[in-house]
Amino acid sequence: MRRLCIIAAILLAGLSSAQAGACDEAADQAAMNACADKALKASDAALNATYKKITRRLAGDPDATRQLVAAQRAWVSFRDAECTFTSSGTRGGSAYPMVYSTCLDGLTRSRIADLEALLACQEGDLSCPVPAE
Repeated sequence: MRRLCIIAAILLAGLSSAQAGACDEAADQAAMNACADKALKASDAALNATYKKITRRLAGDPDATRQLVAAQRAWVSFRDAECTFTSSGTRGGSAYPMVYSTCLDGLTRSRIADLEALLACQEGDLSCPVPAE
């Protein structure tokens, strides 16, 4: 049980401070699971918004749009497989939903940062496939 509490604390540390504050008050595993799911839904919505910004900028370039779609699909497959693996130690237990959702949330927030960097490329950056606004 102590190991589970330590894992939960580490995983919840990755949440935003507002989410972590609410999660600190979670009275039981079900509440911690719900909190992790809420954080994942928020990061997923942010990911979708960032992705849409990029697709709008790529509207005139169908090849780049296809490449973005392929990259995003591959990333989703990686994220899901990675989190399935990393949370496998808790599979079948009450903490599994929290561990799995927290993993998905962390990787999703990393992907958001990567995509936001593409939206902020400097003019003339030849390594950036997303045109400036």
